[in-house]
Amino acid sequence: MKIDYSLVSRRTFLNTLFGGWLLAFMGGSAYALLKFAFPTLGKEPDFILLDAGQYVDIPRNSVKPFAWGGKLGFFFKKSDGTTTALKGVCTHMECNISYRPEERKFYCACHKGWFDETGRNIAGPPPKPLEFLDVRIEGKKLIVTRKGIKVELPKA
Repeated sequence: MKIDYSLVSRRTFLNTLFGGWLLAFMGGSAYALLKFAFPTLGKEPDFILLDAGQYVDIPRNSVKPFAWGGKLGFFFKKSDGTTTALKGVCTHMECNISYRPEERKFYCACHKGWFDETGRNIAGPPPKPLEFLDVRIEGKKLIVTRKGIKVELPKA
């Protein structure tokens, strides 16, 4: 059955459809470009609580990852048995780093950056050392904080 009268012409309908598609495409492209240009927008936490049993008993000269906001964090037990925590991202372009236990160094595969176990940049393009975090154990909780932040857990 043919409609004699329509409120929208075929040309108006197709122009609206194409315009909507174009607007959605441009909006998605702009969002992707902004997320690429500014990948770490957002606030990092001041502290996180972890289960101490899962982290304290790792072998010497090894790391165990944890989530530090939207970034990777490492709980690191050194060869001498001391423990520390650090952000697991390179200081060059915030790529994730990995720990090489046989060399006792941290490695960024993005641009071949190297850090020693103290976090000092020793090779490649990273402009500054890795960022370390404060660690303390209270009962069965491992408290990881940014440097200089004091956290008091409520007494149960």
